[in-house]
Amino acid sequence: METQKETLQLIKGDKWLQPYREAITGRHNYALNKIKELTNGKQSLSDFASGYLYFGLHHDDCGWTFREWAPNATKIHIIGDFNKWRETPDYELKHIGNGIWETRMPEEAVNHGDFYKLRIYWNGGCGERIPAWCRRAVQDEDTKIFSAQVWHPAQPYKFKTSHFKASTNPLLIYECHIGMAQDEQGVGSYDDFRKNVLPRVIADGYNCIQIMAIQEHPYYGSFGYHVSNFFAPSSRFGTPEELKHLIDAAHEKGVAVIMDLVHSHSAKNEAEGLGNFAGDPNQYFYPGGRRTHPAWDSLCFDYGKNEVLHFLLSNCKYWLEEFKFDGFRFDGVTSMLYYNHGLGQSFTSYADYYNGHEDDNAVCYLTLANKLIHDINPNAITIAEDVSGMPGLAYPFDGGGYGFNYRLAMNIPDFWIKTIKEKKDEDWKPSTILWELTNRRKDEQNISYCESHDQALVGDKTIIFRLVDADMYWHFKKSDRNATVDRGIALHKMIRLATISTLNGGYLNFMGNEFGHPEWIDFPREGNGWSYKYARRQWHLVDNKDLCFHFLGDFDKEMLNVIKSENEFGQLPIIEIWHNDEDQILAFMRGGLLFIFNFNPTKSFDGYGFQVPEGNYKVVLNTDAQKFGGYSLADDKVEHSTLFDKELSKLGKGWMKIYIPARSAVVLKLSDIQR
Repeated sequence: METQKETLQLIKGDKWLQPYREAITGRHNYALNKIKELTNGKQSLSDFASGYLYFGLHHDDCGWTFREWAPNATKIHIIGDFNKWRETPDYELKHIGNGIWETRMPEEAVNHGDFYKLRIYWNGGCGERIPAWCRRAVQDEDTKIFSAQVWHPAQPYKFKTSHFKASTNPLLIYECHIGMAQDEQGVGSYDDFRKNVLPRVIADGYNCIQIMAIQEHPYYGSFGYHVSNFFAPSSRFGTPEELKHLIDAAHEKGVAVIMDLVHSHSAKNEAEGLGNFAGDPNQYFYPGGRRTHPAWDSLCFDYGKNEVLHFLLSNCKYWLEEFKFDGFRFDGVTSMLYYNHGLGQSFTSYADYYNGHEDDNAVCYLTLANKLIHDINPNAITIAEDVSGMPGLAYPFDGGGYGFNYRLAMNIPDFWIKTIKEKKDEDWKPSTILWELTNRRKDEQNISYCESHDQALVGDKTIIFRLVDADMYWHFKKSDRNATVDRGIALHKMIRLATISTLNGGYLNFMGNEFGHPEWIDFPREGNGWSYKYARRQWHLVDNKDLCFHFLGDFDKEMLNVIKSENEFGQLPIIEIWHNDEDQILAFMRGGLLFIFNFNPTKSFDGYGFQVPEGNYKVVLNTDAQKFGGYSLADDKVEHSTLFDKELSKLGKGWMKIYIPARSAVVLKLSDIQR
């Protein structure tokens, strides 16, 4: 039995974790023993996670082989175009033990592009199913029925970039959705995105795209979060080859590609998914009351079953190996970690993470998944969507953590929304802002963000829409701005600058939000007449120089450039220079960059003083610049030199006196040190 005997580094580094040493060590040992069990102590975890190379439909020199795990089945037939959707002896599977069914077929038995399904019999019934390991599922436009499709192109895509290492300091993520990434009303494709959107991402300065809704999902409006076919890239966006081409094109331009991986739950669907695969509703899912997610109307995987671990871990490896993804944003991690899925729980003390209400099976799976991913690609990126703050989530496995590289700083968008909704501009406190933006475990990296796709969905509002509301439609022409628009533009820039400048690892933006996209997201559904009007991104708005949208887009681009100009920005400490809640002034430094914010809506300050490192400072970014929709009330060409102070000079500091207009922020760069 593998056990950790010495005190884990996670515990050593946080005295508040000492009372929970037994629980933390127990979870770590559980993962160590599970690895030994799955690998028999002889093979690697990567070897174990190769189920996709065994199950499903495969072609070799002898023809075709098909295998499926269906322990509850009594008989299985492959039906499809090749046998006119009838049961025939040549396409019947045989049970070979351990719940595995197999058939071998000659070369001419199936062809590229053929549609097929399994007809599975069990005691008391039968049903048509899409194979659990199928790599492509296609929906008939007329009947809306999904079928598996043989995918064996004569000329499979060959990657031009074989080895790619993402730039991660800092990681700048552009969160996107392929289908709604186009201006026209309809469903965009992988090729559309590669040709039309990827160049925008590159030009804006992001170094990573995070793609939603890759795994096949029957209902488009689920945003890709009710997955039915875990190994199939969604066919509504194009072919697997076109997805590979997109990823390769991004790599050629130095942009990493991660996908939103949904292992937290599965669609209930039976005909398309795993809901009742072979007459066993619990083949992949927890039994009893734990089977169904109470809030999502979906099914919860049984992470304590080795076959399920094999399926999910193989899924991780498949996307890394077959498509060259650079990692994953794991969806719904909070839901996985706790028996109550984190619903209605506030997580106010460390005891909330170690009170026996945690799903140790899920904790183990997430730990194994991270170890596997980083064994395959040490440079891979993994991000946990967790709102609970579980200690160790983004801490190395060897030190007692669960191995994620980052966790989403989900408190930040909540804070900004709450502030905008509930506080008058005069009540915005810089001390609170800085605290909320930096309130995190120092030894775990975060992805900071103002808003993601969650805030853009119908029923919610983006930041720009909360700030400007209906005036976005009537007063966003440069020639017809009003005070509401001016306020919204100013605060939109300041909120983003404050968020990215305090990052601890990375920053995320959802596509279109960088320029203040005016519409929410509403996928086609019965309630909107199955319209695509709001399931798109209106790029023409930011391209129109007569409108204000480009101000925000131009600012976002320059903001990223400034952040990237400071070497190793994400690793630099945040040194607070000053805050004054009455004046609503905040100033801090990271490396040679000095960030100064004036959140006061009405008061500008002339000659406001700060004690900063001696030297000359040049303005590198000003939210009030005319080119960003401001008024250029300060002269950005003026170089700011510190004033000598005998006592301060002993500390290497001097006084900086600067004019700070109301509701604006400026970034200055220390250009040289005075002697």
